This record gives sequence, C-alpha cells and structure tokens, in this order.
Amino acid sequence: MKHFWILLGALSLAACEADVSSDTSESESGSVAEPETDASPAVEWLRAPGTEDLELPFSPAVRVGNTLYLSGALGIVPGTRNLAEGGILGETQQALENISATLENFGSSMDNVVKCTVFLADIREWAAMNEIYTTFFPNKPARSAVGISGLGLSARVEIECIAVID
Repeated sequence: MKHFWILLGALSLAACEADVSSDTSESESGSVAEPETDASPAVEWLRAPGTEDLELPFSPAVRVGNTLYLSGALGIVPGTRNLAEGGILGETQQALENISATLENFGSSMDNVVKCTVFLADIREWAAMNEIYTTFFPNKPARSAVGISGLGLSARVEIECIAVID
C-alpha cells in the first residue's frame, strides 16, 4: 500500500509539471514566457437607491465581474429600522424578501443565488428558519448555517448571499 501512495504522489507531481509546462512557452532564446493572464475584473461597490445618504459602514452589495456579493440582510421592514414581527419566521421571510429586492435591483434573482450563509441568534431555531428559507429558492444554493451569540438590532437571523448576474 505504501508503494501505491508513493506512485500516486509521483503521478500527481508529473501531472502538475505537465500543466505548468503547457501554460508557458519557451522562446527561441530559451527563456520561459509567463502565461498570459486576463486583467482582473472591475470591482463595483453598489448602493441601493435611497441609501446613498445613510453613511453605512458597508456596501449592500459588491459586484466583481458577473458575481454579486451581498452583505448580510436582517429581517428589517423596508424604510424602517424595525424588525418584522413574528420572531424567527417573520424575520426570515423579511430578510429573504429584502435579499430578493437587492438582487433584482442589481440585475440578478433568487434563481441565481449560488451560496448563502445564515447566522442564527439561537441555533435551536434552525428548523423554523428552514421552513421559510426553503420556499425562496427554486435552485437550492450551497449553504452554511451557524449559531452565534448576537446580531445587530437583536435580530434572530441574518442571511448573506452570493449570486451571479445573467
């Protein structure tokens, strides 16, 4: 068995060297040219309409290429600083509605969400949060859910997402 792992390691190393040599080319003088790389995609720090004057210490969304990175969303009723009523169920519903509106505002949708992270003030509310969460995604994104010691405004849930733009 020991010989198998040594052979596997040698084959992996040979494959890596083959990949590297195919990405570079040798000039007539014998020097190796670096592989061509595309320029890094532009980064845009996005503001939702009506939030320009709020002096938030973060951007609601950042776009890099065709990927949107959304800041965490609480279940805040739009136009207020009040959490939606109904505890974890109401806050989850409102947070996901807020995420949906943000995605649409910046050219994406819930169909294009590829990853979410859910922060719960009490991990024992995971099942209740999931009742609402699962109704919002026709395509189930990758997800992490963690229990934490507290959220802003004493919220029960905060959800952040990554999505692609069509």
